[in-house]
Amino acid sequence: MSSRLTRKPAVVLAALGIAGTVALAGCSSDSGSSSTSASDSSTTSRGPITFAMGKNDTDKITPIIDKWNEAHPDEKVTLKELAGEADDQRDTLVQSLQAGNSDYDVMALDVVWTADFAANQWLAPLTGDLAVDTSGLLKSTVESATYNGTLYALPQNTNGQLLFRNTELAPTAPNTFSDLANSCASVKEAGKDCLLLQLKQYEGLTVNTAGFIEGWGGHILDDSGAPAVDSTEAKAGLQAMVDAYKDGTIAQTATSATEEETNLAFVGGEVAYAINWPYMYTNAGEDTSAVKGKFEVQPLVGKDGVGVSTLGGYNNGININSKNKATALDFMKFIDNEENQTYFADHSFPPVLASIYDDATLVEKYPYLPALKTSLENAAPRPVSPYYPAITKAIQDNAYAALTSGKSVDDATKDMKAAIENAAK
Repeated sequence: MSSRLTRKPAVVLAALGIAGTVALAGCSSDSGSSSTSASDSSTTSRGPITFAMGKNDTDKITPIIDKWNEAHPDEKVTLKELAGEADDQRDTLVQSLQAGNSDYDVMALDVVWTADFAANQWLAPLTGDLAVDTSGLLKSTVESATYNGTLYALPQNTNGQLLFRNTELAPTAPNTFSDLANSCASVKEAGKDCLLLQLKQYEGLTVNTAGFIEGWGGHILDDSGAPAVDSTEAKAGLQAMVDAYKDGTIAQTATSATEEETNLAFVGGEVAYAINWPYMYTNAGEDTSAVKGKFEVQPLVGKDGVGVSTLGGYNNGININSKNKATALDFMKFIDNEENQTYFADHSFPPVLASIYDDATLVEKYPYLPALKTSLENAAPRPVSPYYPAITKAIQDNAYAALTSGKSVDDATKDMKAAIENAAK
């Protein structure tokens, strides 16, 4: 989803100590084609570079830049803050890249931008001299940085959705979405809403629609990049969401809810279940919370078991016009080392190193870590496509009409497919 959602406080993992390391300097087996010539000396050149990132999250990266600069006085990194809004960030980067400028050597990209930037040949593929070993990273984060079989960016941080449950209203953890729906009768008898998630017509609707489609075995795009929203499985997922809204399993307020309305309702004890990002865990545990000590978290639930969260986060990409790509790559790997990923975790920025989620001491201290890891391992990036803005609009327009205006799922998915196909023409 857009980085707006990843900018909310994500997971409080204070005072993390982690065992395990990950090698990020090895050779990749990726043999994808490269738009960077083998004779391009910039892949081995070193020197000062710039790092561009939205200002809402630069507090996480500034101490890491300071550490790098202290250790690399001849290859200093200069932080270039971009606007706080994701759309404005993207506009600034695109204008510079379209002009062929090298203003920004390394760019923190919302995960949904990676394919777009790669398709436009604005990113140096991480092959050859720029190859990296991503085996220690969560697989879903690597997939979000891959386009047409080639790695174009290095995951920096991530985010995944969780299912929060008020244990007073819903004592038993559901294993499937049917389990959740079946538990709603007693919740309604108590005068409370059952499930709240973000179905307002904005990016949150795309995220949750994709979750239902993927959770029922469907996809928005197939492996070739063609729209698959009209498959039997995809239709079943959308139908499940629409039916749940109509029968009251999903709260009627969901079509006007963003993450913050969801947060307030769950922390206020108004709903039995809520789908939200991990930042809500901290809020639910505060002394002022109506559910303090009376809630649990788990991965999302789908048709047959664990559901599919949409993946959030940032991927770091190298500007194809950078003059010092070797330094740019080493700085990206530096961000992903164990110490700095631990720092991210300490500051509510979910890390991409899988080892962080397996530490027994941490699991004891933060019981939700296994659920978050499972969510991330089963997460799906939003459609990897250079036409993502048109895709998300098609999803939002038609899913919202199916939820609120009586549009049939058959018609909604047919129109989604047509709009996505038109965007690619």
